[in-house]
Amino acid sequence: MKNEEINVKNAKWIELCRIPDGIDGTLSVAESVKDIPFEIKRVYYIYGLNNPHAVRGKHAHRKLEQVLFCINGSCKVGLDDGENRQTVLLDQPNKGVYLGIELWHTMHEFSENCILLVLASDLYKESDYIRDYDEFKGYLGDK
Repeated sequence: MKNEEINVKNAKWIELCRIPDGIDGTLSVAESVKDIPFEIKRVYYIYGLNNPHAVRGKHAHRKLEQVLFCINGSCKVGLDDGENRQTVLLDQPNKGVYLGIELWHTMHEFSENCILLVLASDLYKESDYIRDYDEFKGYLGDK
């Protein structure tokens, strides 16, 4: 299934290889700089999303880049570059979405047992986060 084109700045699809191994499952590999467009310095995952109204993200980053993969279940990712907005569906474990700098994002509509894997370009730094949407718009306008 082909994903719809992403029309928001600083975002794109990332597709990992799928190596089927018969009854032993399928393997997908993500290598720093090769498959992922940056050096991976942090990996985390989000799970236990039992509230149907849960919304994650709700922020942008000044310098951090990330790739999100829904490795179990599905979820929607809202993308907003300050001018254009788009929502994409993550529902295949080898297809992720790249979140570049200065991109407001949200994750929502998590399926039961959803697991969202995140690969990040840097260690956690609170100073890199823009957590207020009006501040995000102002930050973009100041550039």
